[in-house]
Amino acid sequence: MKLTDIIRRIPILATRGNADIEITGVAIDSRKVEPGNLFIAVRGTQADGHQFIPAALRAGAAAVLCEEMPPEAENTQDFSQKALHFSEKALPLSEESAAASPAARPVFLQCASTERAAGLAAHEFCGAPTGRLRLVGVTGTNGKTTIATLLYHLFRHFGYKAGLISTVCNYVDDRPSAATQTTPDPISLNRLLREMADAGCTYAFMEVSSHAVAQHRIEGLHFAGGIFTNLTRDHLDYHKTFENYRDAKKAFFDHLPAEAFALSNLDDKNGPVMLQNTPARREFYSLRTLCDFKGKILESHFEGMLLEVDGHEVATHFVGRFNASNLLAVYGAAASLLPGLDRQEILVGLSTLRPVSGRFEAIRSPQGYTAIVDYAHTPDALANVLGAIHEILLSRGRIITVVGAGGNRDRGKRPLMAQEAAHRSDRLIITSDNPRFEKPEDIMADMLEGLTPQERAQALAIADRKEAIRTACALAQKGDVILIAGKGHENYQEIKGVKHHFDDKEVVREIMNS
Repeated sequence: MKLTDIIRRIPILATRGNADIEITGVAIDSRKVEPGNLFIAVRGTQADGHQFIPAALRAGAAAVLCEEMPPEAENTQDFSQKALHFSEKALPLSEESAAASPAARPVFLQCASTERAAGLAAHEFCGAPTGRLRLVGVTGTNGKTTIATLLYHLFRHFGYKAGLISTVCNYVDDRPSAATQTTPDPISLNRLLREMADAGCTYAFMEVSSHAVAQHRIEGLHFAGGIFTNLTRDHLDYHKTFENYRDAKKAFFDHLPAEAFALSNLDDKNGPVMLQNTPARREFYSLRTLCDFKGKILESHFEGMLLEVDGHEVATHFVGRFNASNLLAVYGAAASLLPGLDRQEILVGLSTLRPVSGRFEAIRSPQGYTAIVDYAHTPDALANVLGAIHEILLSRGRIITVVGAGGNRDRGKRPLMAQEAAHRSDRLIITSDNPRFEKPEDIMADMLEGLTPQERAQALAIADRKEAIRTACALAQKGDVILIAGKGHENYQEIKGVKHHFDDKEVVREIMNS
């Protein structure tokens, strides 16, 4: 593909070299550069891509897009932005330059933001895949994975080819691929969307993290709709303030096209805020207030809930108010995307759906207690899950909570998580999650700081996660519930940069049956 076509949507400030060349690929990681590639030097949170321009050139990069021209650009001929964007062909090179190979005489292009440019370039190189897909983004603190995954399964239930980009797993129709981030980098993301479009998918559903918005990973994508779940404290290690975190979420809706739908949770105080400036069609869902999509919990137990949605009853396999809200979002999005489909058919489809792995996943023990494995890793998520357990138990059993917090992340939420767990549990065991490069004991100490002296005296702190789960099982009696929170679907513990196999579900089943 011609370089001029790849960068056609990027405001170029200056060029050096002949941009009328063929490009074999786009890369933002110099280690992945192949001969003939365009290397985009992005200033990341850990390293500045400009430092790796020499490595990209040694690997055979034919062109470099950067914010500052490097010394290597000084030996190439300068061309004006006007010539690059408005001529059928770029200005001719000198005879000496024309004789040079792309590898020997690469093209250098300068723009104001390579972070923005990476998404635009990747989307163009991949053939603008979101022009062939109806892409829906789901953002918020909690519920993104559940809503995106359930929409994927619902639309496949209706007979559509669909794609999924989520924290747990990515899917190109029925073909799974491992997920490494909630929202992939722009190169990987556009390749995945291209695979979906080429496979005949007509719909795609993806989680949109606040990092992805702030880092412009979704730049250039065309969305058919956006869904807001809720907003509570998270990722302040990156965003620094709650306002920055909120504004990153809101920016996603601010940039939706006018023909898209914007569906927001009216039960969250930030729900209306998210849609204040969106040009998209505004819609709301709620368990409390009459609005576009209204729901109500009629019955609840560990096997599921009976809901009333828009005046119709529907039995589901989900538990808790937070999941009732998630199902309303799925229902509303499906109604917006498929206006010709009878809404009762959508409700029938909802009744067939099953919970996502590691999201309020109940495991019954032979001894008569129940373990709930859940990904809850924020104060609000813990409160939601524990609240759902209380609604079902009705004081007929005790709640024992096993919870930790991730290392090298927002320290401020650690004591808040411990507070929520202590206030809503009969016994609390604080343990290790993914300590990463921190000591588990230091993380647990931060969590214990959130407890009163009396709560601290009653809580147990066990750094070994398996021993913490084993202790909870030993304490549990018939009718009790153990909540094992924080890791959910994850099958590893990350310790000092190494991922060790660890699956909460495997561990608790092994202990129950031993």
